[in-house]
Amino acid sequence: MLKYFAHMGAAHAAFYFEGSGEMNARCEALLRLLPDGAQAALISSAPNIRYLSGYTGEGIAVVAGGRAAIVTDFRYTEQAQRQAPSFEVYEIASGEAHETVAFRLLSEKAVRCLAVEEDVLTVEQYKKLQDVMPEMNLVSLAGTTQRLRRIKDSGEIEALSRANKLTSDCFEHMCSFIREGMTEREIALEMDFWMLRNGSEGVSFDTIVASGPNGSLCHAIPSDRKVCRGDFITMDFGAVTGGYHADMTRTVAVGSVSPELRRMYDTVLRAQLASLEAIRPGVRCSDVDAVARAIIDEAGYAGRFGHGLGHSTGLEIHEEPRFSRLCGDIVEPGMVITVEPGIYVPGVGGVRIEDSVAVTESGVRILTPATKELVTL
Repeated sequence: MLKYFAHMGAAHAAFYFEGSGEMNARCEALLRLLPDGAQAALISSAPNIRYLSGYTGEGIAVVAGGRAAIVTDFRYTEQAQRQAPSFEVYEIASGEAHETVAFRLLSEKAVRCLAVEEDVLTVEQYKKLQDVMPEMNLVSLAGTTQRLRRIKDSGEIEALSRANKLTSDCFEHMCSFIREGMTEREIALEMDFWMLRNGSEGVSFDTIVASGPNGSLCHAIPSDRKVCRGDFITMDFGAVTGGYHADMTRTVAVGSVSPELRRMYDTVLRAQLASLEAIRPGVRCSDVDAVARAIIDEAGYAGRFGHGLGHSTGLEIHEEPRFSRLCGDIVEPGMVITVEPGIYVPGVGGVRIEDSVAVTESGVRILTPATKELVTL
C-alpha cells in the first residue's frame, strides 16, 4: 500500500510502502543483543541489511521495538517491497537524506540512544548522522549483526552447499580444459564464465590462478604467463548462490613435477587432512590453526605458511571467526569456515589446498567434494 509519510513541519514528504509489520526472528535477535542503553539499530552495511531483511539494494535499515524499516530511493522501492515484505519501506523525497527519514522514524518511537555500525560508516557519514540527529546518543553496534551471522541456519548452509558444489564441478571441468601453453588469464576467464553459465550469481572474489614460480604469491593476479610442463597450477575461486559465497582451492600438476614440488604438495595435504580431523565444537580456532602449522614447520617449511588456516564465509567471502594463531574463539555447530594450509617458496612455487566445511555436532561436513589427490594434467 502506498501512502505519504510526512513529519509535522516538513516541507516535503517521503512515500511509505506498508509491510506486514511483523518483526522477523533475526531482527528480534539483534534487538536482544543491543549494547546497554541502545533502543534501536541503524544498519548501513549491505550484507547486514540483506541478512536481516532479504533486501539487496541500496539504502539503510532501521530496527527498533515494533518497527523494522528500509529507507531507500525510487530506484529500489519496488525491489525492497518484493524482497523484504515484513519491512516497512520508505522512499525518500527528491533532495532528502536517508538519515533524515530514519530520524523521523526513530523519533516516532521515542528513541534517544541509537546503535550504529561504526565499523562500516565513513567519518563523513558519521558526521552526517550527528548533524541530522544532534540530540541522539550514538553508540557502537560493535559488530553485533556480524556475530549473529557466524552461525548459519539450515537455509544458509544449503545455499553455501550449492555454491561449493558448483565450484567443485567447475574444477572438474577445468581438469579436462587446461592445456600446456594456455595463459593464467585464459584459465581464469574460463573458470569465471563456466560458473556463470552454470548458475552462479557472480564470482565470490577475483579468481586466483598461479602457475610455476607465481605459485609462491598467495593472492596472485592471473597473468599472461603460459603454463609449462612441470608446473603446479594453484586455482582459488568460488561461485555464489543465494548471495552466499563458496571458496575452494586446488593445486594441479602439468605433467610430472619435481620431487620438491611433490613433497610440498604431500605436506600441505597432510596438514589439511589433520586440520579437518581436529575441528569439532568446543575447540579453539587457534588450536586448529596450530595443527596445520606444526606439520608444515616440522617438514622444513617454517615461515613459508604465513597466512591463517581459514576464515568463515557467508554473505561475504571473509567473515568471522577465523582459524588463525590470533583467534581464540570457540568453534560452534553451524559455522562455515575454510581450511586452507599452504606452502609458498619464492623462485620455486607454491601449493594450497582448501575446502569449505560446515561444523556439525561431532565434526565437519565438507562442502567442496572435489578430489584433493594430486591431479596430473
